[in-house]
Amino acid sequence: MNWQNFRGLGLLVVLLSVTGLACGLLDNAGTEGPPRGAVVVNGVANTALQPWLETAVSTFNASSTEDTNGDPIYVQMQYVESGAAVGQLVGDETAVLWLPDDPVWTNILADQGSNRFQSNCVSVAQSPLVIAMWRDVAESLGWPGLPIGWLDIGSLAADPAAWNYYSGGAYGETFRLGHTHPGLSGSGASTLLAIVQAAEAQTEAVTSDDIQKPIVQASVGAFEGGVSWFSNSTAALGSAMAERGVSYLGAGIMYESTVLQVGNGDIVPVYPLEGTFMSTHPACISQTADSATQAAAAVFRDYLLGDEGQQTAVAAGFRPVNSTIAADTAPFDAVSGADLTQPTTVFGAPSVETVYAVQALWQSARKDVNLVMLLDTSGSMEGDKIIGMRLAAEQFVQQMGDDDYISVIDFHTQPDVVVYHERVGDKREDVIAIIQRMVDGGDTALYDAIATGAQIIDQTTLPQTTNAMVVLTDGQNTNSLRDFDSTLISEATAHDTTIFTIAYGSDADESVLQALATQGNGNFFLGDEASIAAIYDEMSAAFGGSVGVGR
Repeated sequence: MNWQNFRGLGLLVVLLSVTGLACGLLDNAGTEGPPRGAVVVNGVANTALQPWLETAVSTFNASSTEDTNGDPIYVQMQYVESGAAVGQLVGDETAVLWLPDDPVWTNILADQGSNRFQSNCVSVAQSPLVIAMWRDVAESLGWPGLPIGWLDIGSLAADPAAWNYYSGGAYGETFRLGHTHPGLSGSGASTLLAIVQAAEAQTEAVTSDDIQKPIVQASVGAFEGGVSWFSNSTAALGSAMAERGVSYLGAGIMYESTVLQVGNGDIVPVYPLEGTFMSTHPACISQTADSATQAAAAVFRDYLLGDEGQQTAVAAGFRPVNSTIAADTAPFDAVSGADLTQPTTVFGAPSVETVYAVQALWQSARKDVNLVMLLDTSGSMEGDKIIGMRLAAEQFVQQMGDDDYISVIDFHTQPDVVVYHERVGDKREDVIAIIQRMVDGGDTALYDAIATGAQIIDQTTLPQTTNAMVVLTDGQNTNSLRDFDSTLISEATAHDTTIFTIAYGSDADESVLQALATQGNGNFFLGDEASIAAIYDEMSAAFGGSVGVGR
């Protein structure tokens, strides 16, 4: 499948930026807001930093720190993944302070059209990229006595027999991996680059030419073969793994800090034997902001680097950069599995070109998706509901890869298969035209539609594809021959099908949709006309759609 050109502001990035802004405003909820005459520092930070910065920002603002003119300084922070933030920052000069995963993202932003964050960056914390693994799973593989590497888990993901040998069948038939979308998230791009570094057996930064080598492409392909879905943020990946258990994900690639925040000793950080990347979390100040605001941002950065700020960072699972602060207390202890002597090997920092190159490789290496989309067109979907649904579904199809497959079920009084297992690259515009022609009317044969979708997956499943089902409805089942029972759930979740469900409005049967998504190792969404496009974009990212930053 081809990497589609996504320079500039894609719809997903815009929507995620709006969501990030809303979250940023909510992060400051409960306070009185900026005091009169304050110098306001608007910041954007990677989601992995949120547990630290929420505390740090609140404490700093409560201190009533003033600048040299006697004006109070007030910080407001949004939390957005680095790739998504690039799209936001290209067209928005509001942010004065940016804390991405690594400095390369400031260079990517410059390549996309804005170089204002390149020249004034200082690392405020560190965290290595690790393989987060359930302790029992890690121990079954010989951890901590036996080191585990990037290529090891790629091999286990590609070979169910080997996985069964080590796990004894206790954790599912396949080794389920998760990482973030490399177009949206810095940890996702670093995951792929780490596999390349391991395949090349080198510690200095790989080049775009290295990424084209057959052994590299085979290694990335083997690793991606075990990935069932892609998270849109590092924080969300960690939370989902902790909440959903070992059957949901056996391992996820994230920062050590995220593991320490969510793992509770049950999920441990495994430091890959080949080496890994160290996220330096630079705090970068915009050179286009006025001098007073730049100075205020520097004051807040100095606070983060000071003893109080660094102690708060350690408590949140980050390694300090201030040499006077030691990471010798919880969560850096034996219970968490953290090891400050690791990693012994840190890979060289990537270039903009290698990030783009590995994103392109990922689009060809990830497993193709065999998707069945179930769309409710019953009478209650009239008006803005069906208009919003059609637009969101069209955008979703636009973002699918050329080699993905799609089937579409238009369900009302009965389920109608309007698209059957078409290669997206061959039929993209035809599928979109069919969606555009959908009209509302009739009852809701939800359960029969689910059964029909399961039949299509059963007929079309292939070892080299990931099976997925998306179910959208705004109401209760009113006209099905089938019941929602264990038999229907078993059919729908067969062939390791990941199921995403959307309750579109307040009348949908949330309990049924939530149960189906949970059993199908997917996600359940509550949506309306205002949020449906963002929901479909999140699902597009989960299935590896061409979203975010890339060339």
